[in-house]
Amino acid sequence: MTKVMILGLDCAEPSLVLERWRHELPVLSGLMDKGAHGRLTSVIPPITVPAWSCMMSSRTPGDLGVYGFRNRSDHSYDGLFIANSTAIREPRLWDLATRAGKPSIVLGVPGTYPPRPLNGVMVSCFLTPSTESQFTFPPILKREVEEVVGEYLFDVRDFRTDDKDYLLRQVYEMTDRRFRLAEHLLETKPWELFAMVEMGPDRMYHGFWKLMDPEHRKHEPDNPFQSAILDYHKHLDRLMGRLLAHADEKTAVLVVSDHGGKRMDGGIRVNEWLRREGLLATLRDPEEAVPLREAGIDWSRTVAWGEGGYYSRIFLNVAGREPEGIVSPEDYERVRGGLAERLAAIPDENGDPLDTRVYLPEQVYEQANGVPPDLIVHFGDLYWRSVGTVGGREGVHTFENDTGPDDANHAQEGLFVLVAPGVHPGPREGARLLDVAPTVLELMGLDVPASMRGTSLLSAGVA
Repeated sequence: MTKVMILGLDCAEPSLVLERWRHELPVLSGLMDKGAHGRLTSVIPPITVPAWSCMMSSRTPGDLGVYGFRNRSDHSYDGLFIANSTAIREPRLWDLATRAGKPSIVLGVPGTYPPRPLNGVMVSCFLTPSTESQFTFPPILKREVEEVVGEYLFDVRDFRTDDKDYLLRQVYEMTDRRFRLAEHLLETKPWELFAMVEMGPDRMYHGFWKLMDPEHRKHEPDNPFQSAILDYHKHLDRLMGRLLAHADEKTAVLVVSDHGGKRMDGGIRVNEWLRREGLLATLRDPEEAVPLREAGIDWSRTVAWGEGGYYSRIFLNVAGREPEGIVSPEDYERVRGGLAERLAAIPDENGDPLDTRVYLPEQVYEQANGVPPDLIVHFGDLYWRSVGTVGGREGVHTFENDTGPDDANHAQEGLFVLVAPGVHPGPREGARLLDVAPTVLELMGLDVPASMRGTSLLSAGVA
């Protein structure tokens, strides 16, 4: 039986952190010298919500019925819910530790607002509306947090901004306060499981990737922020080293990311494409690009619509399922299959292939609870994002993000580094995000529930 320290880095990209910059990150490099490390295949879709909850429960988005930040709550056109902790009904690692009488410290793990009772302490995640909310368990811990760090920062306010000096200050301030609180909790609270997630890498990638990467179409040579992402990772590396002072030789240390990051080449205006293909009808033809709902939808003439984001969720308007559905159930598979082929064939702005991946939910999930999308689309192997606007003079391709400046998209592969008794050092292949929770439970000497989708990296010989 071993104590486990999980250091989560949202979006941390293995090609940068484990490879290109390894020798500039001495703490992480030292862990890699002592432990197993490699890429960690994320879930589909590889996005913060639901990936962290999938990792901590070893359940798929289909199991959780959570396919993104916003989800359809029913087959109406307006029923949506935000996937906070109340949407996650499967036990996560700290729930299982609590049942076994083991104390946990949980800090900033996405999917923990509002906080639920556990054996230990919890400070909730970036979904927390503000410090006016009840964001700790036990509730009295909130006062202690304020005494240690002042105003706790759950996330960077308005991180999609052209004011890069502001963004940089905010990311560092958020990260420093989170790690200061982590040190305090490690020093003052009992724990056998410690799990924290830092959002900084994700915010840095979205804000600074084009300034780092000469291959980015919007790269600016000789800009003052060329090394901002590397410098931040160096800072993060030093902070991680301070936390490791609380991990003795019998403590397993697991550094993980929920997905990776990559440059964003552009966006596909999926609803505008559907409109031009005669599959989506709007009530007006806006002169400027506007959100789909603002243009209004003529459901009596709409076959399908899409939700924008880092990937696209496509929904068919099915008769007897949606209120004004027009796709007959008998025709559903033919229509869906044809639409999948057409989406996959959308070229880039020059007419060249995009390498778009289109998935059927039943192909990627053993079960699909809630209201799953009819199609899941990763445009351009995630070098392109999905944009939900319609109208305007712009075509199907766009190079401006509809929610503010954004340089990066998510990549399918995250990373892991595992240092634990009996784990031999060296690179490993084949690790999956769903394997993390079974691995942690085995390290802690706890039973792995049969419902978990992953396999312990220890038992599988990966680690």
